[in-house]
Amino acid sequence: MPSKVALLDSHTINQIAAGEVVERPSSVVKELIENAIDAGASRIEVTIEGAGKEKIQVSDNGSGMSPEDVELALQRHATSKIRAAGDLLKVTSLGFRGEAIPSIASVSKTTITSAEEDGARTRIEVEYGQKVAQETVAGARGTDVTVERLFENTPARLKFLRTDATETSAIVELVGKYAMAYTHIAFSLRLSEHVAVQTTGSGDLLEVLSHVWGAELARSLAEIDTIVSGIRVQGFVSPPHVNKPTRSHQVLFVNGRPVRSKTMFASIDAAYRMLTPERRYPVAVLSLSIDPSEIDINVSPTKSEVKFHKEGAVFDAIRMAIKSGLMEHGLMPSVIPTFPSAQHTGAEHFGLVSLETAAIALAESESVGHLFRQPLEPEERSRFPFLDLLEDFRILGQALDTFIVATTRRGIAIIDQHVAHERVLYEYLCGLKSGAPLEEQPLLTPVPIEFDRSLALQVGEYLDDLAAIGFRIESFGANDFLVRSIPSALTSKDFMKTLRDIAEELAASGGRLRPSDAREKIWITAACRMAVKANDPLSIAEMEKLVADLAETENPYLCPHGRPITITLSYDELMRRFKRT
Repeated sequence: MPSKVALLDSHTINQIAAGEVVERPSSVVKELIENAIDAGASRIEVTIEGAGKEKIQVSDNGSGMSPEDVELALQRHATSKIRAAGDLLKVTSLGFRGEAIPSIASVSKTTITSAEEDGARTRIEVEYGQKVAQETVAGARGTDVTVERLFENTPARLKFLRTDATETSAIVELVGKYAMAYTHIAFSLRLSEHVAVQTTGSGDLLEVLSHVWGAELARSLAEIDTIVSGIRVQGFVSPPHVNKPTRSHQVLFVNGRPVRSKTMFASIDAAYRMLTPERRYPVAVLSLSIDPSEIDINVSPTKSEVKFHKEGAVFDAIRMAIKSGLMEHGLMPSVIPTFPSAQHTGAEHFGLVSLETAAIALAESESVGHLFRQPLEPEERSRFPFLDLLEDFRILGQALDTFIVATTRRGIAIIDQHVAHERVLYEYLCGLKSGAPLEEQPLLTPVPIEFDRSLALQVGEYLDDLAAIGFRIESFGANDFLVRSIPSALTSKDFMKTLRDIAEELAASGGRLRPSDAREKIWITAACRMAVKANDPLSIAEMEKLVADLAETENPYLCPHGRPITITLSYDELMRRFKRT
């Protein structure tokens, strides 16, 4: 009987490996960029034609390879990164499996040209796993890898690729991520005749972000650099009012490796949940530096996942770093927006369009002008905490009976009185602010209030929480309650409406809220209803007291809903606006 078990030939093995490692053109770009980074390159140039299906070329000025190493690189599991299984416990390079080059070469026409010194370079040409040519050519130190006719020998794989625009967009996004992770490397990405990404390698992450995401978004970000329990967290995060509907602008790195991590995403959510309850996604570029022995990167062939041995420590480090960074740098937006001008972009508002959108336009052969983001000027990067706002603070008055207008040492500040008071009251209610509790006003005669059955059930569950903010009510039948006291701040207002609003906020959850979330809804709704309103005239003394109370809050930048409390206009901006500088 013939054996049922047989060894696969090397070509079949490589094609199986390619199915895991090379999913799409961007996968090829990823592996080649990582090899260039591991080789110590300071310049990496990527050229794409036909959305990567026709041609992908990655050139670097790294350490290069000897003729023997070029040949070995085409063999499966040949790698310069590790020597034994124990090395997996302390991997510091991006690559280590030794699968990428042979996997790519098995599904394309691949040409590798490399040298360790200027002069003679080894050039090997492979067609779908078979070496067809080898020669010596002149050239500089470094490595060039050209991949052509990708997946032409695997039509099924080719059929499952997405549109050219989508595949091009994925490549643009990928190169942008590596430019963020390795700011000391000069990256360029050319899509046919257009340059989509160009960084200088200056080491300035904010400059890279202004190129990739635009100066308007970059200048709103706060820098963080904190060490917690031996874990260093660096990068930039946005104030909560600058957010996106998806995680598209949340980029994570662990020891320089782009990753997707549920633990890290959850920690970002937790950090912002403490500032605002809105369920959108802030912008974040975070890089973790951690002992390699504390992580496992050998989780998937694409190396895009990572496991932490101490997930709790990572969670806490990110959450604490974000919170302290936001408070330290301040979250006050400027009154003057900084949209890129038409003369820089060739289009009136192209600077606000993402690189992904630009890639789609390029893939569809549209003329979009220059794609470079304009780097930030040094003065555009200035951030300062709220307490700095109070230096030489002097209130000028009230605008529209809604905004407090003041001068400071740095410029002019405009404070929304309603959201400022809302923040102060919210922190009293939830216990973030120490001091005397909010005053409670007993009613001479209890006031009855009736809810429908659904609202009555919700109110009945949170009587103690309502009492904690000044609403002392008691059940008086199936759907009826008696209100015996109210918060003093609501004495001259429609307190019954506030109580109904709170009940409706609770009922809107359909009973799915955790107790802590329900209490937060109570605090937020009560603070909003109790705060001074727009069109409420305030005296200078009242405005001064409100600003002083705001300065003592934990988060003087945003109301509980995530709206900015203060905007500023620096004197430098004012002088430039009137063309005095």
